[in-house]
Amino acid sequence: MTWFGIATYESNGRRATGLAVGDALYDAQAALQHSALNASGAGIDDVGSLIAGWESDGAAIVERLGNAARAIEAGTLGLKPLVGHTLCVPYQPRRIFAAASNYYEHALEMGTELAPREESTPYMFMKAETSVVPTLANVVIPPHAERVDWEVELAVVIGKTGRHIAQRDAYDYIAGYTILNDVSARDLNRRTDYPFKHDWFRGKSFDTFGPLGPWFVPRACIAEPQNLRMRLAVNGETMQDGNTSGMIFNIAEQIEYLSTILTLQPGDLIATGTPTGVGMGRGIYLKAGDVMVASIDGIGSIENPLVAG
Repeated sequence: MTWFGIATYESNGRRATGLAVGDALYDAQAALQHSALNASGAGIDDVGSLIAGWESDGAAIVERLGNAARAIEAGTLGLKPLVGHTLCVPYQPRRIFAAASNYYEHALEMGTELAPREESTPYMFMKAETSVVPTLANVVIPPHAERVDWEVELAVVIGKTGRHIAQRDAYDYIAGYTILNDVSARDLNRRTDYPFKHDWFRGKSFDTFGPLGPWFVPRACIAEPQNLRMRLAVNGETMQDGNTSGMIFNIAEQIEYLSTILTLQPGDLIATGTPTGVGMGRGIYLKAGDVMVASIDGIGSIENPLVAG
């Protein structure tokens, strides 16, 4: 299948759905209308609705978008790329689940003592869905946070309702993928006023602490999600350079585990963990004026500057 992403963009005060092909963005509705293969097909309202309806007609719409992307790539569609637009968050996640210490080297740099893998299960926490912002949006450093850090993560988008999902069936429940930068206030992740020492919700759920995007990439466009290079640079200097193959608990295992606790729903997002190279491991932290670029092969890049709150 021709690679493509499905974006949400804004132009002249209008919000619409975009089709990313190569280095360019096209209006998705126009692409469908221009494609002879979509003469009798349905249109696309927005990415959130597409994911919410994945079980019914989402996959069919994605197939038609794939046909349009192939025609664009071949130069036969006669559609011009968009200019002067702004990328928005691809869609608003229903819930955000995140895997903690899910790469061995990252756990080591954080000083986390892990039990043997065969004696443990994924450690998941929730990050506020209101933390998400698009690429190029400011990440605001809270005035009481002194150790704000970065974490590039592969984000898995659920497209099908499921409970007690077996690992062998897990990918049937995935609609696609995007990038999440799990920005974290390390000093606020820890508590001394309670016997409970960690507070990931507080340290990771501030408004703007969840850069997401640049678009949603359908599952069929990524052949090996467990073999994707992932990087994060600060001010042009590479800090993280890892691969999704380094996960302790893979994507299917995370889906299986979560579904033993609750029913996964279309629009849920799973941030699958970050590789080594975070600021805490290096003893450096983000400051106003810094710029982060998080990238994953097969998806793209998101860029976000830091500002003081």
